[in-house]
Amino acid sequence: MGHGMERHCHILAQTKGRSTPHLYCRYVIDLHTHSNFSDGSDSPAELAQKAHDLGISAIALTDHDTTLSHEEMQDACDRLGMELIPGFEVSLRDDQWLKRLPDGTEKTRSVHVLAYFVPLESAHPLQRKLELLRHDRDVRNKELVAVLNGLGFEKLTLDYLIGLAKNQDSIGRPHFAQAMINLHPEIVGEKTDESWARIFIEWLGNDGKAYVPKMSMNIEEFTDAAKGTSAVFSIAHPLVNYLSDSSAGAIEATMPKVLASLRERGFKGVEAYYGGTDQATRSLMVKLTRDAGMIPTGGSDYHGTYKTDVKLGFGKSGDLRVPNEVLDELKAAR
Repeated sequence: MGHGMERHCHILAQTKGRSTPHLYCRYVIDLHTHSNFSDGSDSPAELAQKAHDLGISAIALTDHDTTLSHEEMQDACDRLGMELIPGFEVSLRDDQWLKRLPDGTEKTRSVHVLAYFVPLESAHPLQRKLELLRHDRDVRNKELVAVLNGLGFEKLTLDYLIGLAKNQDSIGRPHFAQAMINLHPEIVGEKTDESWARIFIEWLGNDGKAYVPKMSMNIEEFTDAAKGTSAVFSIAHPLVNYLSDSSAGAIEATMPKVLASLRERGFKGVEAYYGGTDQATRSLMVKLTRDAGMIPTGGSDYHGTYKTDVKLGFGKSGDLRVPNEVLDELKAAR
């Protein structure tokens, strides 16, 4: 098994296409991954196979604004004997925590939210919200193409982006970044970790030259659509969402108040085991999450080749370990 983790072996109930129960050992789980149905590079089937090969026994596919990838992922997980948690990730507005700018003014704060055990029926109110967000992304992508064309990226077209993403509904910022590098290296440079990060800061990020605002949907409007369902909400990468200073002092000073606010609004989880932070930061966030009476969820935030420094299951530093008990707690919270 490796990684110094105790083996937890269980019998997986019969699944589609399998006539006998399947024995699996839960020693690695990942509750934050993306496929090419949003801004990841792997198809759901490829993602499932990679997860299986790494020894991951339970995985959540959390594509942005969609669960359309779920069926393919479920088929692959059934075949491989893995547990799949239906989920997604969305960007929402938190009106209770405005973002203070260097000049002293404040603006709306956009935060990422993970949802688990979500309803998959297309007519469900929660799925209708996702449909609205996907439509907004389609409109925004067309506008972003026009903005970039005006800024010198004249070769960049919607058809080129569709070719990269394989699907118009899947186009996200990583596809724009890849297109900018492929078509206009004279502007953004050849692809390196540094140039890739710079594109998101200088061009595509919230303060970038080509930024196009998203639909403004607040947390409460979205979570209200999930009332009466088994959906469980967790705030994704909380430090990225709420802090510009991620020192221990800043975390301890601010995050307890943020977590209390989120809990009051129906959140049950906090992505304390985040693949982009180090062990010390994760440990502190787990403590604060537990102190707030919430569940410390976790995942790698895997995007395939679009984030080459992030390893599926094990995060950026390679030492991410999301305890099996986290999934058990999420199930109990439904």
